[in-house]
Amino acid sequence: MQLTRLLVPTFLQTLKNLSTWLDKAAAHQQEKDANPDALVTLRLAPDMYPLAAQVRFVCFQAQEPAYRLRGEAVPPTLRSVREEGWKSNEQPGSFADAQARIAEAIAFLSGLAPDALDAGADAQIALDLPNGIVFDMTGEQYARDWCLPQFYFHAVTAYAILRNHGVPLGKPDYIAHMFAYIRPGTLPQG
Repeated sequence: MQLTRLLVPTFLQTLKNLSTWLDKAAAHQQEKDANPDALVTLRLAPDMYPLAAQVRFVCFQAQEPAYRLRGEAVPPTLRSVREEGWKSNEQPGSFADAQARIAEAIAFLSGLAPDALDAGADAQIALDLPNGIVFDMTGEQYARDWCLPQFYFHAVTAYAILRNHGVPLGKPDYIAHMFAYIRPGTLPQG
């Protein structure tokens, strides 16, 4: 399996969409004469992490596989992004911070070689979670069963937080990357 061709474009298109959602959210707040930074503390449920954490987790989940699938340790600078997410209740940061994290993730992923992750498909991955649980799987299983679901969970949650709090987002915003595939003449008019 060519993991680079699966994961990197998937992560990049959703990170770019997420950045656009944040831009729309900031514009929406400004139209209401409200501070966009107020949105970073919003959440869907009281026991869920806020928007600030969701963005950080999306960025972490997009970059972590590049290290694990190449047999490298996740560097402290990337682990700190995840830790920022865990601490986002106390230190939510700003919209500018969120956009900076997204830009860092996009730049990192864009710099990977076209086959950077492919050799890791059959590698044995030991994914140890902070709560002590350890998952043993192949790189392919890790990509399919952990990376993609975790990444999408946090991206969808960020989208849902913004949508739930009045940001005018719709399905076209979530799948904006699909417009590149529209067959000419098939887009409904009006």
